[in-house]
Amino acid sequence: KPSHDLGRQEHFAAMFGEMRDYLTGHGVKNVIVACPNCYKVFARYGDGLTTKSIYEVIADGPANSASNTGAQVTIHDPCAIRFEKAVQGSVREITRNKGFNIVEMDHSAEKTLCCGEGGTVGAIAPEFSRRWTKLREIEAEGRLVVTYCAGCAGMLGRSVPTVHILDILWDTNPEDGGRSKVARPPFTYLKRLQLKRWLRKNVEAEHSRERTFAGKDLPGKSAFMKFLIFLAFLAAVIVAVRATGASRYLEQEALRTMIAGYGALAPIIYMLIYAIAPSLFLPGLPITIVGGILFGPFWGIVYTIIGSTVGACAAFLVSRYLAREWVEQRLRSPRWRRLDQAVERHGWRVVAFTRLIPLFPFNLLNYAFGLTKIHFGHYAITTFLAMLPACIAFIVFSSSLLDLLRGKVSLTFIIGVALVVIVSMIPLFYRRYKTKKGEDSPV
Repeated sequence: KPSHDLGRQEHFAAMFGEMRDYLTGHGVKNVIVACPNCYKVFARYGDGLTTKSIYEVIADGPANSASNTGAQVTIHDPCAIRFEKAVQGSVREITRNKGFNIVEMDHSAEKTLCCGEGGTVGAIAPEFSRRWTKLREIEAEGRLVVTYCAGCAGMLGRSVPTVHILDILWDTNPEDGGRSKVARPPFTYLKRLQLKRWLRKNVEAEHSRERTFAGKDLPGKSAFMKFLIFLAFLAAVIVAVRATGASRYLEQEALRTMIAGYGALAPIIYMLIYAIAPSLFLPGLPITIVGGILFGPFWGIVYTIIGSTVGACAAFLVSRYLAREWVEQRLRSPRWRRLDQAVERHGWRVVAFTRLIPLFPFNLLNYAFGLTKIHFGHYAITTFLAMLPACIAFIVFSSSLLDLLRGKVSLTFIIGVALVVIVSMIPLFYRRYKTKKGEDSPV
């Protein structure tokens, strides 16, 4: 929904369309949601699906025993669901069944007011946001507010006693001070992971998946922005090193002399770490940077390209011969199916294209190619050659970092930055070229 509201229609259509197709493709006809915003999106765009609120399901089920006879509460209806009378009525029925006496605010149902959280206005205009929250506080007249949106519960809870309707089901009452059990960031994300783990363990689903589809973002802009963020981080590290006097411990020649003292063991360990990293879904960039620092530009490139190629090939072979079914279950989106079809038509050229233009997550891509019909030899050689430009760029760049941390801007660093910028901009140049010609990417 945020991408929809921000006007990113293409991204929203890709993301929601893929999810809708997955559900309908597995025979799902009815969707039950708890979030008002999810209800609005599914009801409007879920062609072929019937959307129902979980509160309608609860209200239609066995009534819970009343535990708060006569206590007065008021209901805050979320903006997104202001016209959904069936959902609003179900929430009120649940509340009454728990023994509460509802006193409606002056603005409720289709006339409801924003809690102050809508449209992230709290971050953009906090004072304006607080005024809307204050209006809800005034209309509540000191009563406990019951709502059925986690965002509304968190926002209103800062000013007036507020609980989520699900808290009502678990016997939260006014005497508790109206403290909602809704978690707040960053704990909300931990709660989501805990809930996902619980569902996997306790609920037997006929179909489930770990969604990896990421839409159609512009990879060139993403890669370039990441590089700019990295440069900003590097600048902060340089300032910290210079300010603390730690630069005396960063003599590059002394460090490489120490590494050379380990003989062949040091590069072997480095290449081994790089070889297993893709199979464990570990990011390769930090390892690459370490390689440039420890081994210099020439041997850093040699060891890194060998390690990264072996790692990509290992993941490919695991996918093809050892864990094919497991990988297939996680790569079912249309995006990966298009990759398979593209490989059938263009063979090794797709491997080269996806290595140079990062449309797919690198580690997942290694596994995905193992599911295709491409010859292993073609895959290995193309992977080696297509990854070499980025490897050279980042190794040359990182080999000069210790000098930079000590305040010395070398020619190697300037060349490295230029190479990284060029490599990072390849996807953007490619996208503009294809747009100018009116063509789509091959995958």
